[in-house]
Amino acid sequence: MSFEIWAEKYRPKMLGEVIGQKHVMKRLKGFVEKKNIPHMLFAGPAGCGKTTTAICIARELYGTGWKRNYLELNASDERGINVIRLKVKDFARTRPIGANYKIICLDEADALTQEAQQALRRTMENYTSSCRFILVCNYSSHIIEPIQSRCAVFRFRSHTKEDVVEYLKRIATAEGLNVDGSGYDAILELSGGDLRKASNLLQTASMEEKIDEKTIYDVAAQAAPADVKKMMEEALAKNFIESRKSLQDLLFKQGISGEDIIREISKQVYNLQLSDREKIELIEKVGECEFRLDQGANEQIQLEALLAKFAMFGK
Repeated sequence: MSFEIWAEKYRPKMLGEVIGQKHVMKRLKGFVEKKNIPHMLFAGPAGCGKTTTAICIARELYGTGWKRNYLELNASDERGINVIRLKVKDFARTRPIGANYKIICLDEADALTQEAQQALRRTMENYTSSCRFILVCNYSSHIIEPIQSRCAVFRFRSHTKEDVVEYLKRIATAEGLNVDGSGYDAILELSGGDLRKASNLLQTASMEEKIDEKTIYDVAAQAAPADVKKMMEEALAKNFIESRKSLQDLLFKQGISGEDIIREISKQVYNLQLSDREKIELIEKVGECEFRLDQGANEQIQLEALLAKFAMFGK
């Protein structure tokens, strides 16, 4: 059994190995083949392969010595103007080694301050001949327009179920794991298309002989959808005491946080046998409860109050 982090161990090395994102890879391969890439902006949800793609581009352009011409900074840690003036500018002004230009990848670029982004704009203009920038962000709207206009924008999408399962099966086969269909479905539900989170969940569960839905929810410390739905149906059937016992089991025996339970409740509302109007009314009550939890209210009291509202609402 390997002791490496699987998200890193099975990270793609070349563009052709990147899972999904075919609409992006086709264009990027064309740039790499010509050995000439523009400044680029990668936007999309977490875990969809943005940073991995940037590394793959560097590997294909520079070969085994790619790290000499590639600088990666996480802008959420170093987001001020001094980072742009010192680290970024110093790297950009030095000559590339065995190549026409270097690459600077700014991860979480949407965390850069407005002043830092203005400084970055000038740096991009002044060092175009020796350096290319790849900006990675979740929300492109947080990047100032002058920078966006200087970049080729690539929008990454959340991975489909088929993409996630393909990636997980690749890992399961390599590591000799016994994963059934319900296990893959549970990982897909919890990861939301985030391959990094999906691989971490699979690695966490890898000590079990068989990995199924129960195993995944146990290791993830998340509320199983069936348990939450059962609790809600008990409340709607005016069986408040049993519903309250189910809630206490989730909170105290399973150790699920109130925020995780309320998130699962909001998902399960749409699976109840109710009219659209009734679902709207319940979602309004769920939203009010979630707001109170976010403000620091006692989670047991607030969730019990929510179940009481469900019981009063029930037919």
